Amino acid sequence: MKAMVLAAGLGTRLRPLTEDIPKCLIPLAGRPLMDWTLSWLHEAGVRECIINLHYLGDKVRNFVADGSQYGLRVQYSYEPELLGTAGAVKKVASFFNHPFFVIYSDNFSRWNLKKLVKVHEKNQALATMAVHWREDVSQSGVVELDQNGRILCLMEKPKPEQNLNSHYVNAGFYFLDSKVLDYIPEGRFCDFAFDIFPKMVQAGEKIYAVKMEDPIIGIDTIEAYREANELATRLVHSTGS
Repeated sequence: MKAMVLAAGLGTRLRPLTEDIPKCLIPLAGRPLMDWTLSWLHEAGVRECIINLHYLGDKVRNFVADGSQYGLRVQYSYEPELLGTAGAVKKVASFFNHPFFVIYSDNFSRWNLKKLVKVHEKNQALATMAVHWREDVSQSGVVELDQNGRILCLMEKPKPEQNLNSHYVNAGFYFLDSKVLDYIPEGRFCDFAFDIFPKMVQAGEKIYAVKMEDPIIGIDTIEAYREANELATRLVHSTGS
């Protein structure tokens, strides 16, 4: 199985932590975040991975190398200009010929990614997304579901007056059929949440969600980083690794 890890972001809101290292290498319980991520992907059955790079990309490449220490074969895609979450995947479309994971590298969780695969295959979906419950959805991608978990609507950072009847938000972990690539335009900035998934829903494509029961932290602020570090520390103490 293959995966793409999105690791090209600038990490502006995490400065000064990210002045000298990319955000995917910030330490959690003494281990770089990317170390946690790649080990997690291997546990999910991934054996080949591609990582997109932009800000301080050489540091990511030097740390991960060929990925063999994780039981992975890792390749890289350098972006002189950022292409967005979907544009980054489209750039390396030839790497994918079967369903694959897309992982946002600044999100931390140890949830079982195999659950995405199970739901995806059961529903013969084109895309399957992990979602989690959040009280305040104003800064998130809100997902409305039917009783079977099929996605009816996605809206990024809704305004209060839009009154969406959901507290489930996009977790940044996807399992995608390679046919999703047909929806992504070539060679320009494009985002899954803003551009691609809404278009697919409007077209009547089968997109499903899996509700996460384990913690997830999007590490986009210093406070979120502290929370992620505390969670990682608890995990280390509970497992001894």
